[in-house]
Amino acid sequence: MKQYEDKELLEYVQNYIGQLSYVHEPENLYKPIEYVLGLGGKRIRPVLMLMAYNLYKDDVSAIYQQAAALETYHNFTLLHDDLMDKADMRRNRPTVHKKWDENTAILSGDAMLILSFKMMMESCPMEYVSDVMSTFSKAALEVCDGQQWDMDFEKRLDVSVDEYMNMIRLKTSVLLAASLKIGAILGGATSQDADLLYDFGIKMGLAFQLQDDYLDVYADSSVFGKNIGGDICSNKKTFMLITALAKSSEQDRVELERWISLDDFVADEKIKAVTSIYNKVGVPEVCMEKINELYTEGLQILEKVSVDDALKNILRNFTGKLTNRVL
Repeated sequence: MKQYEDKELLEYVQNYIGQLSYVHEPENLYKPIEYVLGLGGKRIRPVLMLMAYNLYKDDVSAIYQQAAALETYHNFTLLHDDLMDKADMRRNRPTVHKKWDENTAILSGDAMLILSFKMMMESCPMEYVSDVMSTFSKAALEVCDGQQWDMDFEKRLDVSVDEYMNMIRLKTSVLLAASLKIGAILGGATSQDADLLYDFGIKMGLAFQLQDDYLDVYADSSVFGKNIGGDICSNKKTFMLITALAKSSEQDRVELERWISLDDFVADEKIKAVTSIYNKVGVPEVCMEKINELYTEGLQILEKVSVDDALKNILRNFTGKLTNRVL
C-alpha cells in the first residue's frame, strides 16, 4: 500500500481547494469565502484526515471533498473569530470584515458553515454517513463551546489549569481529533481504531495549543512569523499566565495583577515584566513538561491502533513537527 508523505498530501489538498469554485450569484456572499480559503494556511486538519485514511487505504483522492469540508469549516471559525476579536489582519491580508463589512462576514461565515456540512455529506459512502456526520457535528458544536469558554475567561482572574485545558480541548483539539477519526471511518477502520485515533488527536491538539502559548512568549519572532508577547499584552488566559498566577508569591501575583489591570501601558515593558515573573516561578519548565507529557501519552495511544507499526511513522513524524515547532 502506498504511503503518502505530509508534503504530498498538503499539495493534493491545496490543489483540490484551489480548483473548487465557490463563487456564484450573489457574488458578494461567495467572493469572501473564496478569499478566505485562498489565504492559505497549514491545512493541518485535511492532511491529518488523509493520513488517517491512508493507514487503511491508499486512494486518498476518494475523500478530498471531505478533507476540503473540514478546511472550509475551520476557516469559517477563523472568519467569525476575526470578527469577534476585531482583528484587522489574517495571514498578512485584511480580514473579511475589514475588506468587506461586518454583515458580509457574518453571512459569508454562515454560508461557509452550511457548505462544509454539504460537502462532508456529499459523496460520503452511505454506510459511513451516520458515523461521519455525527463525529463532524459533535466537533463543530464543541468548537463553539470552546470559543464561549474562552470569551468567558476574559472576564475572570480565577481560571484554573483544568478549566483552561478543557477549553482548549474544545476550541482546538476536538477538530484535529475529528479529522483523524473521520479519515479512519472513511478508510474502513474498526470503531475501536477510529476512537483511538480520535483520542490521539485530542492529546496532540492539547500539546499543539500549549506549544502555541509557549511560543507566544519565548519564540524568536523572525522564525515564529508573528510578534512575540501578543497574549501577554491582551491578558489572554493562557496556560502560562494561569500557572504564573497560581505559583507566584504574593508580591509577584500583585505585580502580575497590576499589569493585567492596566489599560495604558508600553507593550515592551509589559512583556518584559510579565516574562520575568514567568521565568522566576518556572513557568516555561512547567509548560514544556506538560507538552512532553501530552505528546508521550498521545504516542502511547497511537501504538494501540491495530495497523502495522511502520504505517504510523508518517503520522508520528507529522504530529511531532506540529508539537515541537521552532523555538
